[in-house]
Amino acid sequence: MLRIILIIPIIGAILTGQFVLALMLSAVAGISDALDGFLANNYHWKSRLGSILDPIADKLLLVASFTTLVWLGLLPMWLLWVVIGRDLLIVIGGLTYHYVLGKFELLPLWSSKINTFIQIALVLLVMIQQQWMTELRQLVIIGKWLVVASVINSGTEYILVWGVRACK
Repeated sequence: MLRIILIIPIIGAILTGQFVLALMLSAVAGISDALDGFLANNYHWKSRLGSILDPIADKLLLVASFTTLVWLGLLPMWLLWVVIGRDLLIVIGGLTYHYVLGKFELLPLWSSKINTFIQIALVLLVMIQQQWMTELRQLVIIGKWLVVASVINSGTEYILVWGVRACK
């Protein structure tokens, strides 16, 4: 819940050019996510609600961050659509699977975790570039294409894994 609550101040900080504040709030969100995962895994504090809220919090923060960076002209609109397209594909596929074939437990694939990491890294890199290091332009370009490759890889893996499960 903390990550969801932090979305508004993070986006506000980005919009007003307060990238240091946005980075600090993002660090709090990241640490809370890591702590939540650690506690859930090591103390078996897992719940259905937590398994739903965790990826939702990640997606809301990432989509809000990407949208804000697009609004400011720091990321291209097409990249936002690539990211959202993958997420929509997964949600539509999951809902179709659920209503056509039956209940399932949505477990994130490693490619999805890597995809989330690369997207977060790009958002942080853009903020760092804006605050301190304008010469990171080439690295940001590489980051954009890593996001595209990761989105394609992760989306394809979801299609393949859930397609095979649907055929069984």
